[in-house]
Amino acid sequence: MNVFYEESGQFKVATVKTENPGSLQVEAVSGKRSKIKAANVLLNFNEALGSFMELAQAEAETLDTDFLWECCEENEFGFEDLAKAYYGDNPSNVQLAATAIKVHAAPIYFYRKGKGRYKAAPEETLRQAQAAVEKKRLQAIQMAEWVEQLNNKKLPKSFADKADRLIYNPEKNSLEWKAIEEAARVSGRMALTVMFEAGLVKNAHDYHLGAFLREMFADGTDFPDYEVDDYTALLADLPVANVAAFSIDDATTVEIDDAFSLVDLDNGNKRVGIHIAAPSLAIPPASALDAIVLDRLSTVYMPGNKITMLPEEVVRPFSLDEGETRPALSLYCEVAPDLTIVSHESKVEKVTVAENLRHDSLEPLFNENTLEQDSGHPRWAELKFLFDFAESLEKARGKYDPDRAPQIDYNFYVKEGIVSIVARERGSPMDKLVAELMIYANSTWGGVLKEGGFAGLYRAQTGGKVFMTTEATPHQGMGLEQYAWCTSPLRRAVDLVNQRQLVALLNIEEAPYSTEDDQLKTIMRNFDQTYQTYNEFQTRMERYWCLQYLIQEDLTEVTATIWRENLVRLDGMFFITKVPSLPELKVGTKVLLEIKHIDTLLMELNCKFKQVIEDEKAEETLGREGESANVES
Repeated sequence: MNVFYEESGQFKVATVKTENPGSLQVEAVSGKRSKIKAANVLLNFNEALGSFMELAQAEAETLDTDFLWECCEENEFGFEDLAKAYYGDNPSNVQLAATAIKVHAAPIYFYRKGKGRYKAAPEETLRQAQAAVEKKRLQAIQMAEWVEQLNNKKLPKSFADKADRLIYNPEKNSLEWKAIEEAARVSGRMALTVMFEAGLVKNAHDYHLGAFLREMFADGTDFPDYEVDDYTALLADLPVANVAAFSIDDATTVEIDDAFSLVDLDNGNKRVGIHIAAPSLAIPPASALDAIVLDRLSTVYMPGNKITMLPEEVVRPFSLDEGETRPALSLYCEVAPDLTIVSHESKVEKVTVAENLRHDSLEPLFNENTLEQDSGHPRWAELKFLFDFAESLEKARGKYDPDRAPQIDYNFYVKEGIVSIVARERGSPMDKLVAELMIYANSTWGGVLKEGGFAGLYRAQTGGKVFMTTEATPHQGMGLEQYAWCTSPLRRAVDLVNQRQLVALLNIEEAPYSTEDDQLKTIMRNFDQTYQTYNEFQTRMERYWCLQYLIQEDLTEVTATIWRENLVRLDGMFFITKVPSLPELKVGTKVLLEIKHIDTLLMELNCKFKQVIEDEKAEETLGREGESANVES
């Protein structure tokens, strides 16, 4: 005797070898023996085992599912009952099996109620299910068409209107995203690459920028409506300092926060002035403009562009621009001929800015080689004294090291998509002059807040960790008792907040923020997180321009320095990448790499090791570093 039975949702046939209570030992056509439950047997038959399933499958193909559904009863039924209704009172075993196969294969028509038993779906439910099946079928056809288009690097028409969501926040169950994923799977590419090559992602630069803007500027970069308080009367009452200040900035800087002055005193000492723009005078706490500051928290920098913290109409009246007299928070220190500080005082005043010096024109006349002899620059004597003073400040905090290896900074200049990147040695006389005077001002004003009992926002370092705090905690890495960011109020919210506190303290007014003020801690936390995100974005865009520079210059080889293990830093740019083919070499070794592949979208650089560069070649490469276009991330 043979049996037609169901097992794990499939129909099978076998010959019965032995019968036991509740079970059977059977043998399949293949000769494989198994034990099955007696309850799983749907039909006993004596027809040839080898051809039975083939005949039943063929017969099932001839059956009309819609007609079967019309033939069945409304109540629960067995497949034998339906076979009799369809074929007549004496259906053959093949017809019975065919009916079971057909009914079982149509779950939207027939609901399963047990082994061999079913119930017809209600008409309305069936129509809905049929519509869903048809929709799915059409979707499958549509998706196949889209996949073919995407893999031919063509963009389906409907995708363009959904570009932003598909690129940055795809609905994983949408048909469009499934088509992108399927195209990626079939072609062995990344989904992002599929979108790029089909034209959904227009270019790598805008993709990286768009990802950042979506995260941090979801409502766009335009400023909301705001009003600036009328501070004209307040500024009119400010005294005008008897100084002719000057600033030192890169040629692209337009938000000029800081300037310096130098005055000879009758006692033979000199008075050094550090002047910081004072936008806090026009931006009171809880104002509409303050809300903008606390939302943006900092200016965002990227090569060739920036997103300012403050609107241009607010920046301009306070930027320390050449030829203008502008409100400033000034720190004056009297300096003796031996460069010791006799005293210091702070003032809220107006300062006349005589000149905005720029790096590109200043450095040739004020550098390591011109420190000992007047270079002919009109301000050489002032610059030389300020540099000497700055160096004494560096020594006072224990950070002076004449043997320190020079470090290179890389400045980006992007015009119409072309990047030119210039290397500058960090720690040059003009860099040290600005950096040390800013450090001195930030440290001194942090101390002023502490001594005055006013809260402030500080940068600190203890145990190697740098963090922000509302307490005047030492910054061990800088060798300072305290360090409060105060010198960039046009570009950083923390500096603006600290400036409000300083101005109130100097004017003998109530502090805008108290030491117990939770708002100050909230600002600190928000700033710290946001500033880190902005810096990470800047680094990412600098890495993009590193890669774009390699493409732009059509470079096939590049020199690099072993950073550690199989990581190298490309010469002429601070771009670190992994080179799997690199042999074991000591840190600092110069190598020549062959560029195999550059992908600015995925931020990938694939290089192959070619050879070690001998020492004399390495020195020559280093010597040219400042003359070529370079980048630092």
